[in-house]
Amino acid sequence: MTPGSADVRSPWFVRPPSTGHPARIFCFPYAGAGASAFSGWPVAVGDAEVCPVQFPDRENRMTEPHYGTYENLAESLVEALEPRLDRPFAFFGHCAGALPAFETVLRLAERGLPRPVCLFVSGQVAPHEAASDRMLAMTEAELREELESVLRGRGIEPRPDMVEMGLALLLRDLAAARAYRRVEPVAVDCPVVVLHWRDDPEVGLDRLQGWRRYSDSVDFRVVGGGQHDFTTAPADLREALTSWR
Repeated sequence: MTPGSADVRSPWFVRPPSTGHPARIFCFPYAGAGASAFSGWPVAVGDAEVCPVQFPDRENRMTEPHYGTYENLAESLVEALEPRLDRPFAFFGHCAGALPAFETVLRLAERGLPRPVCLFVSGQVAPHEAASDRMLAMTEAELREELESVLRGRGIEPRPDMVEMGLALLLRDLAAARAYRRVEPVAVDCPVVVLHWRDDPEVGLDRLQGWRRYSDSVDFRVVGGGQHDFTTAPADLREALTSWR
């Protein structure tokens, strides 16, 4: 199949592709989340259509088995992406979502398919340092508290059944994060823009420097707010995301 040869409805995307935008930005959610993490975003950022990616084992794909590893996730996603690579595109990965986004760039290159014009990574340390993520060392009680805080931050009152379901998914996603190992950096052949959230107490700008080894062109942008503010697509973030167009 060649890029743009079919307009298929795919479970990997929550809406069909638009023909009215000259570019696309594919958005990868963080651990424990699905495509709804981007429901507060506009339909487009600049002239790029916003295309949230829906991982299996959540939301409208709840009955599907978990992807298991970031490598499996990237392999499966490439086929679904192929018909939508008919115009310039970028990847945006927030927090742990930056890691399968990075792996997907590598898979596209391996298959000789179009690569993103830019890879945006938001609040996530480089792949070879990912084992230091604080959530990987948290207890279930701490993760439950974290999840409740995130839900409240999104304006959702965390019901017990919702929290238990979300926690089960988060634990499966964190198992994939623990299994992920890139001992040495592997460069991608596209620019990388690293986004640091100014009010993020966990991932400072110094911890993001490892991304310098992943591309010949690495740029760092500071955006206002904390990590979870990305769900509202604040002006700083939208401005950064238009830098590739």
